[in-house]
Amino acid sequence: MINSVSNSVQALSAAQTKPLDVTLAKSKLQVPKDTVQVSSAAQTALQEATETHEQTVKEAMSGDLQAKSLLAREAAAKAAGQ
Repeated sequence: MINSVSNSVQALSAAQTKPLDVTLAKSKLQVPKDTVQVSSAAQTALQEATETHEQTVKEAMSGDLQAKSLLAREAAAKAAGQ
């Protein structure tokens, strides 16, 4: 009985020492590629959300109604907070 257990351990350690063929695994691995198209409305919304206060002021001074509205809301919120 003791002999059969030691043979099992030797077989297990021999199987663990085989090197893996990493290049074969990498060549068979295919990662799916997804493409995303962002609408112009979403691009505009992102641009508006990330612009600085100075950019908003500059746009408001050039007649941008959305920028004027935003500055008015910010001023009203500031006044209400004081």
